[in-house]
Amino acid sequence: MLFLDLFVEGLVQGSIYALIAIGLTLVYGLLRILHVAHAGMFTLGGYLSVWATNASGSFVLSLLAAALAAGVAGILVYRLCYRPILHRPPHVALIASIGLYVGMEELFRLFFGPYGMSHTDPPLSETVGFFSMRLKYAEIAIMAGAVALISALAVVVNKTRLGMAWRATVAEPQMALSCGINNDRIRDLIFFIGSALAALAGAMVALVNNYAEPTMGAVPAYKALAIIVLAGLGDVGGTLLAALALGVIESFGTIYLGKALDRDAIAFAFMIVVLMLRPRGIFGKG
Repeated sequence: MLFLDLFVEGLVQGSIYALIAIGLTLVYGLLRILHVAHAGMFTLGGYLSVWATNASGSFVLSLLAAALAAGVAGILVYRLCYRPILHRPPHVALIASIGLYVGMEELFRLFFGPYGMSHTDPPLSETVGFFSMRLKYAEIAIMAGAVALISALAVVVNKTRLGMAWRATVAEPQMALSCGINNDRIRDLIFFIGSALAALAGAMVALVNNYAEPTMGAVPAYKALAIIVLAGLGDVGGTLLAALALGVIESFGTIYLGKALDRDAIAFAFMIVVLMLRPRGIFGKG
């Protein structure tokens, strides 16, 4: 049952990528900014979930704390870093975002220490049989949590006034403003939601690996950027499918291409091939 093992492993990894990349897509769709500092929210979620679990003994409480703290941090990033430079060319915001992420890595290193942090009593570490496989409860929680969160986000985007306001702000920001939509409030909410999703992804990675460290967000952030390019920039549904596809391709690639390429190289090789065939991404429109 190697095929099934690899497929499930790919779905677990793809679920984590999806939570990171969807927040990145929301921000790009709203402001046309490649929000590299999003990776800092991922790392913040990992650290806070480990710290709060060790302090309180409740993993659920730690998830809530990590999501709330990262969401507030996301709003601060928008207001203090991006809002003052929205009128500048896009590369200015990109450079600011890269600098902010580097600074956040150093703050994590100074505050939490350079050697990382682990759970004293790892939650959800037990396993359960599933066909011929044994899955950790943590892996099941990741997939179930990703489905629940992404489904809730889809309902918000498509069925609520907030979602309608977000779509209007993305399509015609000046028209939305003239119709009474508060663009800054929408941006605050999108940064809150995107940062909270990234923090939850970081918490899940810290749970599975039982480890959070200052640079844990670097590689997932690069892959999230690759995913939103593959999906066609700003496409939320395409981002979800691209994230799951990348997770599955990585999983199978480590077995069948592992002697030639490592896991991360497989991901970027896949992106290069796709962009050679479809420069606007898999789901990008001409």
